[in-house]
Amino acid sequence: MPSEPRPQTLPARRHLPAEVRGTPVLDVVVPVYNEEKDLEPCVRRLHAHLVETFPYGFRITIADNASIDRTPQIASYLSEMIEEVAFHRLEQKGRGRALRTVWSQSDAPVLAYMDVDLSTDLNALLPLVAPLISGHSDLAIGSRLARSSRVVRGTKREFISRTYNLILRGSLQARFSDAQCGFKAIRRDVAQRLLPMVEDTGWFFDTELLVLAERAGLRIHEVPVDWVDDPDSTVHIVRTATEDLLGVWRVGRALAVGALPLDRLARPFGEDPRDRQLTGVPRGLARQLVGFCVVGALSTLVYLALYSAFRTWLGPQGANAAALLVSALANTAANRRLTFGVRGRERALRHQAQGLVVFGIGLALTSGSLAALDTAAGHPSHTTELIVLIAANLAATVLRFLLFRVWVFPDQAGSEGLDQSPPAHPDQSPPARGPEPFPGYRPANSPARPVDNSMEHR
Repeated sequence: MPSEPRPQTLPARRHLPAEVRGTPVLDVVVPVYNEEKDLEPCVRRLHAHLVETFPYGFRITIADNASIDRTPQIASYLSEMIEEVAFHRLEQKGRGRALRTVWSQSDAPVLAYMDVDLSTDLNALLPLVAPLISGHSDLAIGSRLARSSRVVRGTKREFISRTYNLILRGSLQARFSDAQCGFKAIRRDVAQRLLPMVEDTGWFFDTELLVLAERAGLRIHEVPVDWVDDPDSTVHIVRTATEDLLGVWRVGRALAVGALPLDRLARPFGEDPRDRQLTGVPRGLARQLVGFCVVGALSTLVYLALYSAFRTWLGPQGANAAALLVSALANTAANRRLTFGVRGRERALRHQAQGLVVFGIGLALTSGSLAALDTAAGHPSHTTELIVLIAANLAATVLRFLLFRVWVFPDQAGSEGLDQSPPAHPDQSPPARGPEPFPGYRPANSPARPVDNSMEHR
């Protein structure tokens, strides 16, 4: 019997079931490298905090990044002594590699990580994961740069952190405030789709994960934190900064050429059945209008500059045709990527060909306007020509948007926000009260369950 096709989008977010037993709800990963001094007191402190305050079952996983001191022995000892502590050994360094490995194997529905120095106040842990448990958000991050955060650290680290986040905003249009705070969480269903797209295995792992999630439209929750710098940190600032900048270039280039299948991370609307019963209602119209207007304004400036440059040696009609052709090609490419979200090279030539047809209609409107002006005014001034061309282009712009939406890019015009993945059982109606229970977790007050400390088979 052939297997069912894998859904192309994520399902709607839902609150995790409240009465299921088995695996823990939360798996907190603590990546370490040569931390024999701090590992035991920090893990015991984290464990005591979770026992006292966290209302769900949990696990603490120590992910050792090829340590060469006594860290592996201490981690193994902790996993034997404390039921909720597990230990995973990696033979290669890299925080990103450790997180990818453990998160990919974990059975907990909510995955988190924090630095072993516990620089972040643990009171922020429950607010960090609560939006993921409730189904409100896909990822959550601690932010040291929020207004209400309280941070103690040196001037150099403060300057580097703020500069790096400004670079992300300027180059990758990131809207999250703090990319590198070692205090983050993600839902497992999101991690299963997102982790294969993340290439970095080091410190840039966090940034790449967040940028791709944000570009895919996933919801990122930010928690202001209290944070105290660790003066004994072993992070090599210059090398890390260099690797991060190279990562920014790599991710920016991949996003620019549409090399990543971010559509697989799309979310439908929530549980309200009206979101799925309404038919014929266009989705994303407001966002597309804004994108189209921005692209159109820039294209008009380019068009007018080219027209003015070409007019002296091509005449009004020739300059209009040449300027409109160049700006139309750029306009179609920009609207394809930015307004309607079409990525990759598939059907790119077809879209450009259809855009040229739309260009022909715009050319007819503007050329007709110039001809009518020349007939009426004889030899109009250059300023009068520009005013008439702007008015004609406004009319052509309205028509261009309608043609783009219903003819050139019809698949993207009405699909935003809709859950188009087929149900698991087409002959059955979806359940009225949420999905089947998650494969279990142990509430904090339930009987203990043996923990496999190796995690090698998960």
